[in-house]
Amino acid sequence: MERLIVTVEHFFKEHAEALQLRRIGGGEESLKLVIREPTVNRPGLALSGFTRYFAYKRVQVMGHAEVYYLRSLRPEERQARYAYLFAYKIPCIVFSRNLRPDRDFLAAAEQACVPIFQTPLVTMKFINLATLALESMFAPRATELGSMIDILGVGVIIRGESGIGKSEAVLALIERGYSLVADDVVKATLVDGKEILCTSSELTRNHMEVRGIGIINVASMFGIKSIRHEKTLDLVISLKAWNEVLDVDRLGMEQEFVTIMGLPIPHTTIPVRPGRDLARLIEVAAFQTKLNKSGYNAAQELNNRLIAQMTSDSSSSK
Repeated sequence: MERLIVTVEHFFKEHAEALQLRRIGGGEESLKLVIREPTVNRPGLALSGFTRYFAYKRVQVMGHAEVYYLRSLRPEERQARYAYLFAYKIPCIVFSRNLRPDRDFLAAAEQACVPIFQTPLVTMKFINLATLALESMFAPRATELGSMIDILGVGVIIRGESGIGKSEAVLALIERGYSLVADDVVKATLVDGKEILCTSSELTRNHMEVRGIGIINVASMFGIKSIRHEKTLDLVISLKAWNEVLDVDRLGMEQEFVTIMGLPIPHTTIPVRPGRDLARLIEVAAFQTKLNKSGYNAAQELNNRLIAQMTSDSSSSK
């Protein structure tokens, strides 16, 4: 797993439109500053002089309370508070409600090389949206090899050696109305430590490689419904040559798991040999996972029936 280093520039370029941000102070060099914590802070206590728990590593937001408090101070006291604030390595400051800092504030920010932004959003709305954006940017990321497809709401990564039949199986599933998420390389993000959200790289989105044919545009060929931008991972399927699978689970009493980004993900191995309909088998495995998640296990149901029958036969023989 890897964690991105989130700079102010990265945050601004990626979320300026959604957060309605515009830069009103600080030079280009100030955008290189790093945001070290994935949340937002209001520096009201720090401005009043209490800095013991000042979360200066976060994006700072100035709302009505902070701005009108500073305006209530005498000019020399206000200058001292500005110097006190910018003595910390703040990544950036955002003024909500289209509030605008005075010239002295902008001058102090320029000297400290801290970028200043403005947004028309009310303070709490900006804080909520910015926190969600930062949590997404700070989330651990990883790359998984394989193709991913959405089968009736079940996100499935299909793994296998080159030439095993992944592309053919994925194409057959797309023809049946399911949606491609990523081909060959899946980009995964751990969300809240509870689920893995997968997508493809921007460069290869909508495309896949088919051995013997080359690169195809799936959206153009099968329609826009054949593509899904992102999907939560629910199942990993490994395609293996028939002779490499020595111990085949014929009942499915025990669910196998594989660990991805620290989370256990249901895993199924499908033996491959000529004549097997891989697309159909992958489809059934996805349906089975969906049933298991709802609490139904066909193998366990059959096992309970057998035990009940054996108990009944034993009682009758006595």
